[in-house]
Amino acid sequence: MSNSQGAQICTDKLSWKTKLGMAIFGFGIRSSVNRSNGTINRFIMSLFDIKSPPTNTPKNGIQSTDVVVDPNRNLWFRLYNPTATDTSLPVIIYFHGGGFAFVSANSIAMDTYCKRLAKQLPAVIISVNYRLTPEHRYPCQYDDGLDVLKFIDSNLNFKGFPANADLNRCFVAGDSAGGNIAHHVTLRACDSNFSSVNIIGLIGLQPFFGGEERTESEIKLVDVPYITIQGTDSLWRMFLPEGSNRDHPAANVSGPNADDISKVAKFPSTIVFVGGFDPLKDWQKRYYEALKRHGKEAYLVEYPNVFHAFYSIPELEESDMLIEEVKRFMEKQSLKVLEGTTK
Repeated sequence: MSNSQGAQICTDKLSWKTKLGMAIFGFGIRSSVNRSNGTINRFIMSLFDIKSPPTNTPKNGIQSTDVVVDPNRNLWFRLYNPTATDTSLPVIIYFHGGGFAFVSANSIAMDTYCKRLAKQLPAVIISVNYRLTPEHRYPCQYDDGLDVLKFIDSNLNFKGFPANADLNRCFVAGDSAGGNIAHHVTLRACDSNFSSVNIIGLIGLQPFFGGEERTESEIKLVDVPYITIQGTDSLWRMFLPEGSNRDHPAANVSGPNADDISKVAKFPSTIVFVGGFDPLKDWQKRYYEALKRHGKEAYLVEYPNVFHAFYSIPELEESDMLIEEVKRFMEKQSLKVLEGTTK
C-alpha cells in the first residue's frame, strides 16, 4: 500500500460533507494565491473563508467576546469563556493555523474549534487575530503574539475577562503555522517580565516548521489532504524575510541557525502532536528532539492514521483523543503550580 493510498483510507471514514468542505476550502486557497508574484487575492479568499460573529449571549455553555488590542494593525482576540462553571480555569493563548497567510480568529472553523476546546477542557481561550503574510512578513506575527500577552498582563479587567480565569496557569498553543508562532512567542516571552501571566506549558498541534533539506515524509507523503511541498515552499517565501531560505531560524527551529534554548531557564514544558500522514511530521519530530536535546521537558504524541489539521474534524476519534491528551498535559503542569514547583 502506498502512502497516498493509506491517506485515502484514513479520509474514507469522513462524511461526504466534511470531504466536500475540505475540497472547497482547498480550492479557495489555491484560487486566491498568485505564485508568480507571491500575492493573495483577499476578495477571492473571503468567498471561501466564512466568518462567525462572537456569541455575547452564552450558547451551549460558552460565551465569546472580541477584544481590540491595537486598531491600527487590526490586532484583536476572541475570548471564549465557559459559563457553566465558576471554578478556577486555566488560560490558553491560542494562535490559529493557515500558513501565516490565511484564516482569522473569527473564521467559522477556528471559532468552532475554540468553542470546543473551551468546553471540553475546560479552559478560557484567547484566540489571537494576528496580521497575515505576505502583506505583513516575519516578525509581525511574533510581535502581535507577544503584544497580546503584554496586553493581557497589564489589562486584567478588560471586557469579558472572567473572574475565575487563572493567569498563573497560562498555556500558549497553536495549530500548524499557529504552532510555529506559539513556539516563537513563548521564546520571546521568556525574556519578558510579566506581573500576572505565568506560562507553564506550550501546546503544538502539528506545528509548521521546515528547512532547506527535503525530509523523508516530505518526499514520500504526496496526494495527502491540505499539504503539498510546492504549497509550503510558497508560504515560506511569503513569510520569511526577502533573501532568506528555509533554514532561517523562524522556520528551521532544529537546524544550525536555530535559537539556542538550552540556556532559557523559563522555557515551559511542551507537548507536540504529530499525524502519520502529515508531510511535516519529520520537522515536528526534530523539534521535539531538539527540545529534549536542550534539556527541556517535552512530550511527543503521534496518531499514525491522520493527516494535517485532523484535530479540527470532530468525527475523527483522534480529534477527541487529542483534546483528552491536552487536558492531561494541562492538569499535570497545573499540579506543579499548585505544589509550588513552578512559579
